[in-house]
Amino acid sequence: MNTNHIRTVKGGGSLQGIIKVPGDKSISHRSLIIGSIAEGETNIEGFLYSEDPLSTADCLRKLGVNIPEIKKNQPFTIKGLGIDGFKEPEEILDCGNSGTTMRLLMGLLAGQKGSNFILTGDKSLNERPMGRVSKPLSLMGGKIHGRKNGSKAPISITGNRLKGCVIGTPVASAQVKSAILLAGLNASGTTSVIEPASSRDHTERMLKAFGADINIRGELGRNIVIKSGNNLTGQNILIPGDISSAAFWMIAASIVPESEIVIKNVGLNPTRTGILNVMDEMGCNYKILDKSTIAGEPIGSIDVKYVSNLKPFKVEGDILPKLIDEIPILTVAACFCGGVSEIKDAKELRVKETDRLKVMATQLKKFGANIIEKEDGLIINGDSKFHSAEVDSETDHRVSMSLAIASLLAKGSSKIARAEASRVSYPTFWDDLDKLIN
Repeated sequence: MNTNHIRTVKGGGSLQGIIKVPGDKSISHRSLIIGSIAEGETNIEGFLYSEDPLSTADCLRKLGVNIPEIKKNQPFTIKGLGIDGFKEPEEILDCGNSGTTMRLLMGLLAGQKGSNFILTGDKSLNERPMGRVSKPLSLMGGKIHGRKNGSKAPISITGNRLKGCVIGTPVASAQVKSAILLAGLNASGTTSVIEPASSRDHTERMLKAFGADINIRGELGRNIVIKSGNNLTGQNILIPGDISSAAFWMIAASIVPESEIVIKNVGLNPTRTGILNVMDEMGCNYKILDKSTIAGEPIGSIDVKYVSNLKPFKVEGDILPKLIDEIPILTVAACFCGGVSEIKDAKELRVKETDRLKVMATQLKKFGANIIEKEDGLIINGDSKFHSAEVDSETDHRVSMSLAIASLLAKGSSKIARAEASRVSYPTFWDDLDKLIN
């Protein structure tokens, strides 16, 4: 077992308190990227100060964007360069572990005519699939090369004149859709993205707020059309708390006996609230308080209380894009629901920071969970009695936090190796857990 950053978590006790989770990771990335291509100043408050969005900031600075040093819990202002104002960087753009950084920059840079760019990342990111972005961008005239026919980083891009076209994406992925829409800002005419299911729409909402000519067509909102030619104008952005981070506490309060947690100012974007649908199916006890809308994004506070007899659930089909990051913690929840829960159509989880289906099955079995791993999902037998275990995040932030919640329900003390992985999206997770333990 890896001895780096081992955390010991004692089972038993309850969780009580009021918490504020870090700013939404998806919106933090996009506030930097869209602010960088707007004209004038964009003021950003509530930014997620963690490794992935900071990788985006670092890459944009190398492209000539004026982004000050970002400090924790402090608002800041960036000065945009306009849609095609990036300079050719003198260095390789290092995206760290962030798939969002790499995929969105691919879309942004493909149309920066006459400039050359190289994108790379850490070992994990350089094995993640980039062909799903490089292929549609190539259809628009993008000149993109990488290992394995452009499907793996490092990626090299020669900025070119792009042409708008209609692109059907093979997977419902907000990152793929966003890359194409950002490329569409610099393409001639109109670019249309058609998804197999609706994915997160933070990019569309923010582009519209900044003045882009963007429309959603069809009842299901799966056809997004963007027209080039409109300049974007800097805005004031308040980033809500990340519902994917809030999900750990929402599930923890539901399954840890005698718990109640209030999570303040959480983003409630309807393309992200699949977790609430599953909690309804489970019979969780929660209320949404203080609802409001800021810069097109709905927010509210969520009060969640423990329920002793949760029902099993099934996750499949169109809801997957609305809770793809919550599957690890829902796998933990399923272990404490009466009966058999099932996760299907989740093959996408095999190409995240880790193979999340495999890792969650492997690690939870060490506690005594009864899980069957399928090609596209998991079958989880509930009513588990967890015993203490030595487990490993395998460097995945959402796995690290899920194992922490699982450890609270194990008899005795459990050890989590590489627990520091949580810093990627939730730098204060372990401090917040200590505050809530009663």
